[in-house]
Amino acid sequence: MEEPKKFRLSATDKKLGGVCGGLAEYLNVDSTILRLLFVVFTLCGGCGLLIYVIAWLIAPKA
Repeated sequence: MEEPKKFRLSATDKKLGGVCGGLAEYLNVDSTILRLLFVVFTLCGGCGLLIYVIAWLIAPKA
């Protein structure tokens, strides 16, 4: 049986905390797209930064 995928901070694809890299690995998408989405959400109301910091604090390291 395969182990289910788990969201973890990326150890290899990280710029700041590894949140976007880990999320990209979990969702199987490009991390640049997720980084752009976080920037857009931050500029359009500030919730992107809050979500990023919460994920950074909660997610385990890879």
